[in-house]
Amino acid sequence: MRRYGPAVLLVLTGAAILRVSLFGELYLRYVQAGLRPYLVVSGMALVLLGTVSAVLTRAEDEHGPGDRSDHTGHDHGPAGPRVAWFLTLPALALLLFPPPALGSYSAERDAGRRAARGVGTFPALPSGNPVDLALGEFGSRAVYDSGRSLEGRTVRLTGFVTRDDDGTWYVTRLLVSCCAADATAVEAEVRGAPAPPVDTWVTVTGTWHPEGEPGSDAAWPPVVDAGSVRRVPQPDDPYEKR
Repeated sequence: MRRYGPAVLLVLTGAAILRVSLFGELYLRYVQAGLRPYLVVSGMALVLLGTVSAVLTRAEDEHGPGDRSDHTGHDHGPAGPRVAWFLTLPALALLLFPPPALGSYSAERDAGRRAARGVGTFPALPSGNPVDLALGEFGSRAVYDSGRSLEGRTVRLTGFVTRDDDGTWYVTRLLVSCCAADATAVEAEVRGAPAPPVDTWVTVTGTWHPEGEPGSDAAWPPVVDAGSVRRVPQPDDPYEKR
């Protein structure tokens, strides 16, 4: 059975990739939607390679050790130590228990990094209240918009909950360019409502609370005075795009 180890590992890895990309939306936890075709092709290729490897190994076994020595000039010998089978465990775990999307731990590690942007005016927001905004756009307007386009508007923000040690809490989202590996956090401090548990997904409806001058350190993080906080399911695509 040890001779089938590489084939099993290839098939398990390919099946895990297909599970998250071809048969569901779990791949959105790790990469952007545009990369789905590449994941599907990669998963199929790995399953095919593993199947072909298993078939060739079986064919060699049916010939017997004598024929293999005659054809190759040497005996293949043992296929490797039994401990090598432990290599299948990560692939099996990925197949059965796909890891969750990044959450508060990743956001807290990134909270200290913020891209420097110039202060200026932003286009007017759509009419009507509340207006649904991505957290990235809300943060940009709150911190850098000298025209203060958020004033007098009710906004609706969706993200997961993060907290500071002093009890301050935030609605948070992770921004990605390509995949979860390059994720950076954007957040808005929420005032006027008790904090839900960390990593809970919520929709916060409220108004912008100006702090400091545009572009200043005092303006970050942006603040929203909550009128309501509603728990929501985690979206299929938990990340915002840069």
